[in-house]
Amino acid sequence: MSEAFEDPCRDGVCRERLCGRMKRELQFLSFLAEEDLDEIAGYFECRQVSAGENLWAEGSPCTFVAFVIAGRLEAKKQTEFEGKEMVLGVYSHGAIVGELCILDGSPRAETLRALERVDLVLLTRQSFERLLAEHPALGTKLLKGMLLTVSVRLRKTYE
Repeated sequence: MSEAFEDPCRDGVCRERLCGRMKRELQFLSFLAEEDLDEIAGYFECRQVSAGENLWAEGSPCTFVAFVIAGRLEAKKQTEFEGKEMVLGVYSHGAIVGELCILDGSPRAETLRALERVDLVLLTRQSFERLLAEHPALGTKLLKGMLLTVSVRLRKTYE
């Protein structure tokens, strides 16, 4: 699957519920006030990925960061042995994926495949840049929350 998705929220219902769901489901956003979420919700998109589909493939362009609302994604990396992959991890509710390349524009470092249906909230690179330019204080809060989440994940790998 490429990084172009059909938005299941075409009718606008998702957008109306998005900031409330983000607040409930994404713990690192809990420090934002409700009006902050109302302000930034328009920068995000809802997506669903079916079981067995790739969210992205290793080496593909980085066009968004994803926040997992429900479901599980498996990260795999190609090895030096052709056709052999190494499982890097499984990401589920509350995880952020794709956050490293969104900052520097490098290609995707791994392949992400849905183990089951996955509900996601996406922030495209373009929307991320626009958020930082239009609402720098909120963008900074978002970045701090993302950094905290990545730090916790990294700390757990050391344990």
